[in-house]
Amino acid sequence: MQLHISPSLRHVTVVTGKGLREFIKVKVGSRRFSYQMMFYSLLFFTFLLRFVFVLSTVDSIDGEPSPCSSLACLGKRLKPKLLGRRVDSGNVPEGMYQVLEQPLSEQELKGRTDIPQTLQDFMSEVKRSKADAREFAQKLKEMVTLMEQRTRTAKIQEYLYRHVASSSIPKQLHCLALKLANEHSINAAARLQLPEAELVPTLVDNNYFHFVLASDNILAASVVAKSLVKNALRPHKIVLHIITDRKTYFPMQAWFSLHPLSPAIIEVKALHHFDWLSKGKVPVLEAMEKDQRVRSQFRGGSSVIVANNNENPVVVAAKLQALSPKYNSLMNHIRIHLPELFPSLNKVVFLDDDIVIQTDLSPLWDIDMNGKVNGAVETCRGEDKFVMSKKFKSYLNFSNPTIAKNFDPDECAWAYGMNVFDLAAWRRTNISSTYYHWLDENLKSDLSLWQLGTLPPGLIAFHGHVQTIDPFWHMLGLGYQETTSFADAESAAVVHFNGRAKPWLDIAFPHLRPLWAKYLDSSDRFIKSCHIRAS
Repeated sequence: MQLHISPSLRHVTVVTGKGLREFIKVKVGSRRFSYQMMFYSLLFFTFLLRFVFVLSTVDSIDGEPSPCSSLACLGKRLKPKLLGRRVDSGNVPEGMYQVLEQPLSEQELKGRTDIPQTLQDFMSEVKRSKADAREFAQKLKEMVTLMEQRTRTAKIQEYLYRHVASSSIPKQLHCLALKLANEHSINAAARLQLPEAELVPTLVDNNYFHFVLASDNILAASVVAKSLVKNALRPHKIVLHIITDRKTYFPMQAWFSLHPLSPAIIEVKALHHFDWLSKGKVPVLEAMEKDQRVRSQFRGGSSVIVANNNENPVVVAAKLQALSPKYNSLMNHIRIHLPELFPSLNKVVFLDDDIVIQTDLSPLWDIDMNGKVNGAVETCRGEDKFVMSKKFKSYLNFSNPTIAKNFDPDECAWAYGMNVFDLAAWRRTNISSTYYHWLDENLKSDLSLWQLGTLPPGLIAFHGHVQTIDPFWHMLGLGYQETTSFADAESAAVVHFNGRAKPWLDIAFPHLRPLWAKYLDSSDRFIKSCHIRAS
């Protein structure tokens, strides 16, 4: 096929060859202007304008007309192709980024009533005002910032209330201690020697399984003791040493005198009964006195912590928890002196009072400690990343050069709460003196070396002396997060309610509390009279 157009254009020829080969041949011989040239030019632009019209109206076929002009719309469609690239229609305009990145202070939002409170209000306001991109970004930033401020305030208030609830003594526990103290004074059965005279030699016999529990919480101690004995395969080989303070000694003795756990052997002893602690200066007491003095000077209490508007709520929660009386309790520090408290024993298992034992623990004595002192579960590996992701950098301040030059931030941390201690190996080390050396260093640095608590100095003191044991033996975190399922917790040997939500408090997580409450006897007269509920 051939197409020939006027001779004034000299030649415009279209030739179709055989097969698939095609070409267009255009020859322009003269540049002379003519009417014929004008006619064909008009014809060409007529077709071009029709093409522009089709491109510019495609956007408005299914919706409202596009606000851009025909040529502008044509440019929008052609420009990406001409530049050899594709433009994503979902890209955010640069102006929005500029607005969103500008800081917005709390004072700028204070007293404002024109900020949308909900997403629906926001969309209605934007549609009504027909805001451009910058106005849209500004309104969005104000609304989100206001919501963030309110969320942070609510979260910190929650943490503060939990701190108060966990730090105070519930009236039920206070009631139990008073009733048992009264029972000790009027009932001879509540004053029985523990253990009986013929069983005293077992207290230093290394053929028994020795457990140590330090607590001033009678109710918590009763659950630990009952769960330990009830799940033991050889309860007659169990010796439980309960250490308490002077004020709790008589109520604690009354409880275990009136609630024997035979054939297990229970010893109740107050700190002032230990000769070692009653002679001369005691490092743990001196350290606690200094620590308390420095805390009051530099920490300012919960009101100062909560008033800090710049800190993350999680950091605020950690500081509030560190202010718990537990961390300044002798019961929490006493474990560092186990070799001196029990000079005749070679191995003990130390138990916190916020645990529940769910299986026989005698196999812990068969663990090969490889010459190490502390058998503990590591807390940097496991499915629960919130609980099992703790390394040295989670507890120690590596911005301090003293810490940075002595320890590895990525070294795995381990758990207090259920620990196997080889006391014979411990006595061959300087663990206790190292513990107090670092306590002094922390006091000199205004408590800046680590988060408040007893685990950080423990991580340092036992550094290089820890034997890892199977995570089955110790599940943590039941007191500060509720994502652990009941089924998973029930399958662990020991569950630990570390955190604020202790199982004897009203703030305990309801689905986990039955693990602890099953060892309470609701029919007991002391439990009933103090209105202690199992659920």
